[in-house]
Amino acid sequence: MQGEPTHEAESATAPLSTRLREVFWVFLRLGFTSFGGPAAHIAMMEDEFVHRRRWLTREKFLDLLGATNLIPGPNSTEMAIHLGCLRAGWLGLVIAGTCFILPATLLVTLLAWAYVSYGSTWENSDLLYGVKAVVIAVIAQALWNLGRSAIRTPLLLLVAIIAVGLNILHVHELAVLFGAGLAVCVCREILRHRRAGTSATALLMPTLPLAVTGTGAAGGAIGLGTLFLIFLKIGAVLFGSGYVLLAFLRADLVERGGWLTEQQLFDAIAAGQVTPGPVSTTATFIGYVLLGPFGALVATVGIFLPGFAFVALSGPLIPWIRKSKRAGDFLDGVNAGALALMAAVTWQLGTKALIDVPTWAMAFISLVILIRYRFNSVWLMAAGGLVGMAWKA
Repeated sequence: MQGEPTHEAESATAPLSTRLREVFWVFLRLGFTSFGGPAAHIAMMEDEFVHRRRWLTREKFLDLLGATNLIPGPNSTEMAIHLGCLRAGWLGLVIAGTCFILPATLLVTLLAWAYVSYGSTWENSDLLYGVKAVVIAVIAQALWNLGRSAIRTPLLLLVAIIAVGLNILHVHELAVLFGAGLAVCVCREILRHRRAGTSATALLMPTLPLAVTGTGAAGGAIGLGTLFLIFLKIGAVLFGSGYVLLAFLRADLVERGGWLTEQQLFDAIAAGQVTPGPVSTTATFIGYVLLGPFGALVATVGIFLPGFAFVALSGPLIPWIRKSKRAGDFLDGVNAGALALMAAVTWQLGTKALIDVPTWAMAFISLVILIRYRFNSVWLMAAGGLVGMAWKA
């Protein structure tokens, strides 16, 4: 352990230009090779920067990982931003995040171009018959893994169940998300004081703000400004997992706006899965489908900009947040609400993808393989597509 701090101190004295070049190339390489979702991305970063390059100790790495869980945004991207900042300051922050995102953005844009150019062939392809079933399994596996760590108490489970019901009743996602945080915060405060005579009604009172329904634009053409604000909002409240993005996308673009179809949403999810880097580049695909190359750029900037801002601003606040019981309670509730949104959208999309015995079988087998063997989801989707084509043939 003595060698790690020494190496870290020596490497920090390298010229800034050298450190910036190092940040550029290592995160660009990771951006092209980081398949498998956020957990796989973070494991690759730990191996690269803790064990191989020894930029920091494992304890410091875990400290940064904990910090990403306290702020909204895609965790693996925020880890890249944190590590770039640690290595090369503010310029390193920007370069690391941009290089990690850029490869996936370019690849997804290319897929979106092909989709828009040859979309009718793709949409009617038997390939998607199997791919959609595997996509549901991939989301369900992420929900299972996140749920085991986030839903740790009966209170969190109760709040998550209520949040699922309210989402199905079309209560606005932001009301569900922040109402869940408020509910857990207030309930734990009441339980902490153990006041005699507290009624069940008092415990459920904090969930009442969840009944506030939001309004969204419906119909009409979508513009670049509206598209940017939609994805900026999503990026600013994306707690829990990149897959929570799907709940907001379905609500804002499919249900309220009517700008996207369920099929196009599935195709966007698949595009985000088969490319390396953050799953949130699904936004890039959707932006291109709706408004072409400028739409792809605007959606990408909107979804990732809050992450850069939160990482840059959260440093001084993180110690306070960790020490505050109320802040921790609120974040626990928000995470439970985020998982509830994710569960609801998984069910809603599943009703469109799992339409017969073969698709149910493919989804179940894929889920078992993902949970038991941690198989790469990219190859699993390819296999699902081939099996689907063979079955249809």
